[in-house]
Amino acid sequence: MKRFIDTLKNIWKIKELRERILFTLGILAIYRFGSYVVLPGVMPTALEEAAAAQGGNDLLGLINLFTGGAFNNAAVFALGIMPYITASIIIQLLGFAVPYFQKLQTKEGESGRKKLTQITRLLTLAITLVQGGAYLSYLFQINAVSPNIDQGIFWFSNIIILSTGTIFAMWLGERITDKGIGNGISLLIMIGIIAALPTGIIFEIQSAFSAAGGGLFLLILKFAAFFAITLVTVLIIQGVRRIPIQFAKRMVGRGSASVPSQGNRDYIPLKVNAAGVMPIIFAQAIMFVPAGIAGYYANQGSDVAASPWIQQLMDPFSFISSVIAFFLVVIFTYIYTALLVNPQQYAEYLKRQNAFIPGIKPGKNTAEFIDSTTTRVTLPGSIFLGLITIVPAIAYFFGVNQGFAIFFGGTSLLILVGVVIDTLQQIESHLLMRKYDGLTKTGKLKGRTGGMQTIGSNM
Repeated sequence: MKRFIDTLKNIWKIKELRERILFTLGILAIYRFGSYVVLPGVMPTALEEAAAAQGGNDLLGLINLFTGGAFNNAAVFALGIMPYITASIIIQLLGFAVPYFQKLQTKEGESGRKKLTQITRLLTLAITLVQGGAYLSYLFQINAVSPNIDQGIFWFSNIIILSTGTIFAMWLGERITDKGIGNGISLLIMIGIIAALPTGIIFEIQSAFSAAGGGLFLLILKFAAFFAITLVTVLIIQGVRRIPIQFAKRMVGRGSASVPSQGNRDYIPLKVNAAGVMPIIFAQAIMFVPAGIAGYYANQGSDVAASPWIQQLMDPFSFISSVIAFFLVVIFTYIYTALLVNPQQYAEYLKRQNAFIPGIKPGKNTAEFIDSTTTRVTLPGSIFLGLITIVPAIAYFFGVNQGFAIFFGGTSLLILVGVVIDTLQQIESHLLMRKYDGLTKTGKLKGRTGGMQTIGSNM
């Protein structure tokens, strides 16, 4: 405890770090405030009834989680930062397939990144207009719009408000990245997710002490399981397979006085979970397709949605849905990792730097070795992502309430752990730079720091 208090004092002593943290907290407070400012012409009571009827088991429940409840509140930040995330994913995928975007990402340096940023912003606006129109249609569908307001005025004013809210949220995230601490966009998503955690914990505690809750022992067991899953998630996120590399020896001096200098040693860190949360997002998007199809046929008067199989697929906590989601995540992990990690680029980079992997010939052999190593490392990472995807369903099966079970795995836990680690690493870098002790006893948070960590992304 004393060490923790001393660390807080050290953080407060550093003026720049103190100002960055306070600035970040202020921006996050503004973002959370905007999550409760309701759009004009919307009836909150109708929204509450619709949210209670849905139960949060569908795509809308997932969006509401990422926006910190702003979606169900019909707030000015109802779409949150999700259109920007969608635009960023599209641009990233285009960078894998379209030569023009590949050139911007890898060869044009800072000017290329500025162009990509501008394209991403414009695409964000376009996506926001489309999603904003769909959201307003949803409000009309659930009868959440006041009948006393003109529909034309409601559409025109609120589509502007929703677009402005998303662009403003994007601007807030960029300000945190520039003047605050941590990655701004990631922090906005995290603060939205973590906003639902206290409610889930309180409800779980209340349920534990109810007549059929299981009592204090079972409650402690659930929290212990949550703690253990979080520890394993941290381990997997930070886990890397280090491939040692060595730079060729050079002759130092001239003539008879020249001596060979020893080549420097470094390593290529291949992350166990190089794909991050993307495979889970892709798998969840596919798993929501049956719900969309059922909704379409329901509007046509069909009873397709009543089919037991469709009901199982629409329920993310069902056995069939969990099994399918597991295999989808494993498959998408391999696909996305193959897109991210390019062994040929690694081999070319090492050749340009006059470096090599001990015991492996440069060129084709190096690329094949990195490819085979990546495939083996990805196996445990993909299995872990598949398991972490279905852990909420397992927790729900063993009696954890739905609001707390979603934090046992899936995108929620991965985003929370990843963002917290990244932010703590930035705080620790400020401490170590000014000769203070780090946040851990060893003085260094292991993870994304390390030699050649950006290889492959900056080439």
